[in-house]
Amino acid sequence: SGQSFESVVLEGLAADGGLFIPEQLPTLPADWQTAWAELSFPELATELIAQFVGTDLSHTEVSQLVQKSYATFDTPEVTPMVQLDARTHVLELFHGPTFAFKDVALQFLGNLFEFFLERRNAQSGGHRLTVVGATSGDTGSAAIYGLRGKKNVEVFILHPRGRVSAVQEAQMTTVLDENVHNVSIEGTFDDCQDIVKELFSRSEFRREHSLGAVNSINWARILAQISYYFYAFFALRRSHGADALPAFVVPSGNFGDILAGFYAQSLGLPVAKLVIATNANDILDRFLRTGTYEKDASVAATPSPAMDILVSSNFERFLWYLARDHEVPSSVVDPEERAARACEILAQWMDRLKTAGSFSVSPAALDAARQVFWSGRCGDAETYSTIAAHYSHEPSYLLDPHTAVGVHVAETLRPEIKALGAH
Repeated sequence: SGQSFESVVLEGLAADGGLFIPEQLPTLPADWQTAWAELSFPELATELIAQFVGTDLSHTEVSQLVQKSYATFDTPEVTPMVQLDARTHVLELFHGPTFAFKDVALQFLGNLFEFFLERRNAQSGGHRLTVVGATSGDTGSAAIYGLRGKKNVEVFILHPRGRVSAVQEAQMTTVLDENVHNVSIEGTFDDCQDIVKELFSRSEFRREHSLGAVNSINWARILAQISYYFYAFFALRRSHGADALPAFVVPSGNFGDILAGFYAQSLGLPVAKLVIATNANDILDRFLRTGTYEKDASVAATPSPAMDILVSSNFERFLWYLARDHEVPSSVVDPEERAARACEILAQWMDRLKTAGSFSVSPAALDAARQVFWSGRCGDAETYSTIAAHYSHEPSYLLDPHTAVGVHVAETLRPEIKALGAH
C-alpha cells in the first residue's frame, strides 16, 4: 500500500511477487454519461486515466501522453465499432502499429516509461529501466513497437520457439533498434512467464538492473484498456439509442482484457454481462463451471496462439476481490484488515496452485464470480467454421482467429444475452 502511480508503473510487479491493484477506485463525475458522451477516444482516455494518476501527472500531461500514443493508429477513432448483425458488433482493436489489441495499452505504457524516466533524470541522473516481458505473440511485438528507441529503456522479450505466429515473430525479430532484445525459449508461454516472475522475485537482481514489467501484470496496461469499454458503450448508444446495454464477449488468455471490463463496470459503466471466451486452453471457463482453478498438464496449440496459456496471470487480481468480499469472515469489519486477510488467502491459493496444481473457492465466491462473468469455450473446428461463415456472409467480414473465438461464444450464448436485453 501507499505506492504512487509512478512507482507502480515503473516497478510493474510488487516486491513480494504480487500484482498491484488500486487501494480504492475513484468516483467518476456525476455527469460522466452526458459530459463524456461525444468525446473522441483520446479525450475519453484522458478523462479516465486522469482519475487514477493522483498528483503524479497533470491533466495536461495525461492528455499529451495519450495524444502522442494514439497518433500512431491508422484511424482517428482508434477502436472503431463494426456491426455484424442486428445485435452483434465487433470492437476493432487492431488499428495500432502491430495490429494487436495490446497496442492500445503498450503505446501508452512506452510513453509513460519514457516520461517518468526523463523527469527523474532531470532531477538526478542515472535512472534507467530494463523491461523484461514474456509473450505468446502479440504482447511481444506490441511491447517492442511501444518501446523501440525510447530513451533510458532496454527491453528484453521472451517468446516460446515455434509457438507464436510467423507474422508476430517477424514483427519482433526484425526490429533492429539497439534497445530491443529478443530471446527465444524452448517451451511454452507459461515457461517464459515463469522466468520473468523468477527474475522479479530476486530482489537484489531486480534493484541492480532496475527491472520493469511490460506484460499485463503492469497495472498501467489494464488502466489503458478500460477506455475502450467506455468508448464502445457510447458508440453503441449513439447507434442504438440511450437504452442500449452492452454485453462484452472477450477472447481471454491472460485475463487482462476482460479484467479491464471488470474495472469499467466497477467504475459504474452499465454492462449487462462480461463473457469470457476461451479456446481449448479453458482454465477460466472450467473455473466458472466448477469453482476449481486447475492447471492442465500442458498447453494446447490452437489457431489463436495469444490465448494459449495454462495460467491466467491477471486472474489473481479478480481473485483478490473474491477473497476480500466472500472468503474473509464477515466478523472482520476493518477495511485494512479485510484487505490484509484477502492477501493471505490469495497467497495460499497461489501456493496451492503451484504445489498441487489447483485450488477451489467457496460456493459464495463462485456465485459472486458468476454474477459478474459468464463463459464459453470454442474449439479449433468452431474457430475455423466461424471465420468461414462470416467471410462468406453478406456483408463479408474477415475475423481473425482470436476474434472468432469471441464471436462463436457470443453466438452460442445469443439467447441468454438477448434475454438480458443486451447487444
